[in-house]
Amino acid sequence: MSSPYGLHRVVAPVGVLPQQAWRLSTETRSWPDEVLVDVERLNLDAASFRQLREEHGEPGAVRKAVLRIIEERGKMHNPVTGSGGMLLGTVRQVGPESPHGLRVGDRIATLVSLTLTPLRIDDGLAGWSGDSEQVPCRCTAVLFGRSIAAVLPDDLPDELALAVLDVCGAPALTDRVVREAGAEPTVLVLGGGGKSGSLSLAAARRAGAGRLVALVPTQGEADAVEASGLADDVVLADARNPVAVTEAVVGAVGAPVDVTVVCVDVPGCEHGAVLATADGGTIVFFSMATSFSAAALGAEGLAADVRMLIGNGYVPGHATFALDLLRATPGVRDLFERRERHTSRI
Repeated sequence: MSSPYGLHRVVAPVGVLPQQAWRLSTETRSWPDEVLVDVERLNLDAASFRQLREEHGEPGAVRKAVLRIIEERGKMHNPVTGSGGMLLGTVRQVGPESPHGLRVGDRIATLVSLTLTPLRIDDGLAGWSGDSEQVPCRCTAVLFGRSIAAVLPDDLPDELALAVLDVCGAPALTDRVVREAGAEPTVLVLGGGGKSGSLSLAAARRAGAGRLVALVPTQGEADAVEASGLADDVVLADARNPVAVTEAVVGAVGAPVDVTVVCVDVPGCEHGAVLATADGGTIVFFSMATSFSAAALGAEGLAADVRMLIGNGYVPGHATFALDLLRATPGVRDLFERRERHTSRI
């Protein structure tokens, strides 16, 4: 009997949910509520890709590492970062009990993590050099009854739509938190030049933020964010250095901020976020590189009265919200396309 949560696909250890499992079954037999997808492209999450690149160095070695993970685990679940990404593909088969409303031939992007999506590689990732987060491939994936997916828009390039949908939970939750924060809150985005960071800046502006601060690590990113017009203040600092973060933010706006959104792809940024946020303020952690124990214990040790939220990647309507932000905010699209051009040169 199949489970809408995918329990029937868990090989080991038995009894856990697919995301916790070490290995999933990738058999192509489709259960009544499942959807089979012919995958064209994987989108590795930023934290996972950075870790793999730092560990393995040469792109060919990164490609082999990703292939090994998927073949061993039946899913793309980086054992170091615990994260995966999402995918783009075409619906091959829809079970008679599937609740998704998808049809054979629909081109979709999944809105659930690759860490819980059964995935079988059919081409050895032969078309991917290992040098970018987006992985062209020929694979088969399985969606469960409780998985979620979005039909791709026809007005955006696939690569651009996939990049936006990969992080669409961040701007939707940012919108909610900023609206709850009161009149014209000050908002800081750590990693404001990245995918989730730029969308979060745009979402915060739309939600009524009084002042927006983007923190980035390099002058090149600072110049790009300034040119985009997404932030009122752009500050340079290493997000892993809590003193530098605090000095940069307070130097720009005169005081700690009301809301901090963490969108970096490196570990060790928890304490800077805590110090930069005013008592009674809110921190939203979207980065999969976050240590939530470090965040909680750090706030306790600093006697910081801050609310800390884990961005779980799902907010109702998040895909439509993020795509609309991209269409309506030229600065966001500029940053996404700049990032894609840069990646293509690596």
